[in-house]
Amino acid sequence: MDETTGMPNRQGSLACVLGALCFCILLLAGCASVPPASVDPTGLQVVTASPQQQFRNPPLFLLFGADRRHNRIGTVQAVHKNGEVQVVVNGQEPTLYTAVREFSTARATYTNYVYRIHFEATPHSLFPFHLTAGKHPGLLVIITLNQSMQPLLVTTVHTCGCYAAVVPTGWLDEAVFPDDWPKETQSVYGEKLPARLAKIFSDQQFEILVRPDLHRVMDVRVRAGDAFADAEAVVAPEVPLESLRHLPLPGGGETSFYYGNWPLQGHVKGAVKWWEMLLLSVPSLDLLVGMDKDYGDTELTGNPFYTSLQPWYRHSSDLNDFVGFLHFHGWKL
Repeated sequence: MDETTGMPNRQGSLACVLGALCFCILLLAGCASVPPASVDPTGLQVVTASPQQQFRNPPLFLLFGADRRHNRIGTVQAVHKNGEVQVVVNGQEPTLYTAVREFSTARATYTNYVYRIHFEATPHSLFPFHLTAGKHPGLLVIITLNQSMQPLLVTTVHTCGCYAAVVPTGWLDEAVFPDDWPKETQSVYGEKLPARLAKIFSDQQFEILVRPDLHRVMDVRVRAGDAFADAEAVVAPEVPLESLRHLPLPGGGETSFYYGNWPLQGHVKGAVKWWEMLLLSVPSLDLLVGMDKDYGDTELTGNPFYTSLQPWYRHSSDLNDFVGFLHFHGWKL
């Protein structure tokens, strides 16, 4: 109130509105708090798949803080609980959900090796604030190869569509890079990832370093030696990505990891992110913003895997259309 007139202070009200608007814009641009620069290496676990004859460079996932279950890669399971079917992520057993997909552009035909992982939860916290707190968060790592089976790109993204990053290797012609691509590092909402990797050969692997609690990708690199010889090492089974739509039920039958009907169609069951819904649903024009999604075919899932919170880019940034996704982010493959 204005003390001299007893009338509402319009300037103060306007300041509040502008402050709220700026806050929403900052959230829309950043999508999360800036993570700490370093992590404690205690409790490090290294998870990988067995190299296959056709692809010798599966990623190594370096999981910090894996002495806590929510920081371990889990296995998606369907259970009977409280008289109903529920989907859970069991952090005691790691599984890599994988797929192989080809795509073509005017330049060539390429192959994507897709790795999907999930965790039990991102824990709730106010200090530091975890905007993405909630159950069943996941990561996608997509390695793009040319027809000579040389890895060209490593794409990482949360299964909600946030924090998409593309890292090229030395095998990729710089003529197809986005304009003004940086020489050394790229900023991904508070994380610093490499802008380029060296050529990777058949006896090497990509390392994906995963930040504890937030499950953010905090580095991508080509493995050089055995720098983590003392870490717990786990070879995880590979299961077809499609199996997430056909989870076996105890006693027979099956269910899906994803909701099948509107309005939740194509989203991971139980993966509501309440803080993101509260703070980002209006600027993103998506009430279900932050929920993890099915990945594959938008016509099948009924839900675009968008990688930009700006609603006018909902379809042009859709990872389900990998060629369109690359072009949206400036790549000229």
